[in-house]
Amino acid sequence: MTSPTFAPVLERIADEIRRLPGRGRPADYIPALAACDPRSFGMAVAEPDGTVYGVGDWRQPFSTQSITKVFTLALDLAREGDALWEHVGREPSGNPFNSLVQLEYENGIPRNPFINAGALVVTDRLHTRTGDAAGELLAFLRAESGNADLDFDKDVAASETAHGDRNAALGHFMASYGNIDNPVPVLLDQYFRQCSVTASCADLALATCFLARHGIRADGTRLLTRSQAKQVNAVMLTCGTYDAAGEFAYRVGLPGKSGVGGGIIAVVPGRCSLCVWSPGLDERGNSVAGVAALDRFTTLTGLSVF
Repeated sequence: MTSPTFAPVLERIADEIRRLPGRGRPADYIPALAACDPRSFGMAVAEPDGTVYGVGDWRQPFSTQSITKVFTLALDLAREGDALWEHVGREPSGNPFNSLVQLEYENGIPRNPFINAGALVVTDRLHTRTGDAAGELLAFLRAESGNADLDFDKDVAASETAHGDRNAALGHFMASYGNIDNPVPVLLDQYFRQCSVTASCADLALATCFLARHGIRADGTRLLTRSQAKQVNAVMLTCGTYDAAGEFAYRVGLPGKSGVGGGIIAVVPGRCSLCVWSPGLDERGNSVAGVAALDRFTTLTGLSVF
């Protein structure tokens, strides 16, 4: 689609990204991710009415990975409200996303929902309430994106399971503090399936738009209260890009959540939601071209939470 507002901006960003010299390296611990071309680039913007604009590889499906943590957080928060925050914090970690360090001296309470330990807690609690956390997530993404073909990637899930010792350690450690309800193997299966969802920039921009609509889903029903939507956006801003959250807020100025598949979602409350994808990552696991593109978007449009 074309837009008198966003299309020229997206084309300009794509042209600038094409000339970007260093694009980082794809994640190498999952074969399906390691095989991605770091020069790939796509970007989509969705408006609250469901209109979508895109450029580059914006229809190309990719592995969502940690981006899905935003949606499981929203789905669980909608069910249990503030009780969730007794089990997971809301503070930046300052440590890598799979760190065990803070859990011991914070008694098994993860620092925030977007590091792996925190996401495991959220998935565990959603699974307790639904009986199928990953299935609940997939149904939500299909409904919000309008794409009934979205699905899990079994090869990616199997690959993550084969390299899942650190996540298993996190799960068992938190279970020893009574902060995990389900058997850890069951939780890990749900978590790895959740992270294996494949979707495009268009799909994810649309799926994220409930946060731009202050908690309202695509069908007009309310998932989150306005206050809860604000809470999710706030945690995305402060914790969504791991130990690079300060730099992301400084450069981009939007709530955002990255994944090691190279995707990043972002929200301009009341105006639009975005997804950008380029699989080359920096040393902190964030897309090099993705961060640069979002930086240029907020600079060129003036759209920011600041």
